[in-house]
Amino acid sequence: MNTGFKISRRAALTGAAALPLAAGLGSGAAAQVAQKGGQMPRVNRVMLGDFEVTALMAGTATREAPHEIFGLNVDDATFEEVSAEANIPTDKAQFFFTPTLVNTGAELILFDTGLNPEGIVAAVEAAGYSADEVTHMVITHMHGDHVGGLTDGNGPTFANAQHVTGQAEFDYWKGTDNATFAGKVAPLADRFSFVGDGAAVASGVTAMLTPGHTPGHMGYMLESGGKQLMLFADVANHYVWSLAYPDWEVSFDTDKAEAAATRRKVLDMLATDKVPFIGYHMPFPALGYAETRGEGFHYVPHSYQLML
Repeated sequence: MNTGFKISRRAALTGAAALPLAAGLGSGAAAQVAQKGGQMPRVNRVMLGDFEVTALMAGTATREAPHEIFGLNVDDATFEEVSAEANIPTDKAQFFFTPTLVNTGAELILFDTGLNPEGIVAAVEAAGYSADEVTHMVITHMHGDHVGGLTDGNGPTFANAQHVTGQAEFDYWKGTDNATFAGKVAPLADRFSFVGDGAAVASGVTAMLTPGHTPGHMGYMLESGGKQLMLFADVANHYVWSLAYPDWEVSFDTDKAEAAATRRKVLDMLATDKVPFIGYHMPFPALGYAETRGEGFHYVPHSYQLML
């Protein structure tokens, strides 16, 4: 559409700059308006067939020196070049912790719990539910940022929920001297039931073994109404430094070679089949797609595809 209206960039900038001054003329001393600071939404809800899928913001944290976490097998120059191309800094990174709540109509299934009980309970309540309504509490793996909200030491946070995790994951951590397992998981051991690769947590919710980050790390494929969405937890921990470059080593991965192989396998499947996913540490709301790009992949954030 051609309206015949034209304005130069210089004129537009000049006019915009003049607006605050013009608005203040004749108004007397301007009142001070308190700023509120940055804010992010706590929930993001989409429909997948008959499933209601809600990403929960259970917390976020800034981490220093990201090259000490990601790309351990690449030099500083490569890390800086890749970061510059993605327009992200190299001295700090922002981590997101995104559990997912799935309402199947018959079950209310929570995947992972964030860093602490307070954060996950607040997020569940922001989504319109209570902790007592959760029927299944599924743990993808037993790092502290996933099991931290299981208990405050006085009992389970989700007292009415059946607790579910991978058998291999539980057995591995049970055999270690790990304080997080001892404090968060072991006290609830009698509440857990165990699944293996291909097992169903509920109808349309299937466990997928995705090892490497931890020995028994599980992803979960959701399927309803002919649509699919994968919850891939920590298969990739960053949208550039891990997802885009799946062979880059990550300090948190227990078996770095196996983790890289799993990343490639899962991302190739998602890109080929055009299946959306929620990644626990992707920028909130952590929902998007993977596309093949060169020898790696590219993260495409969800816009409105699942709204249609």
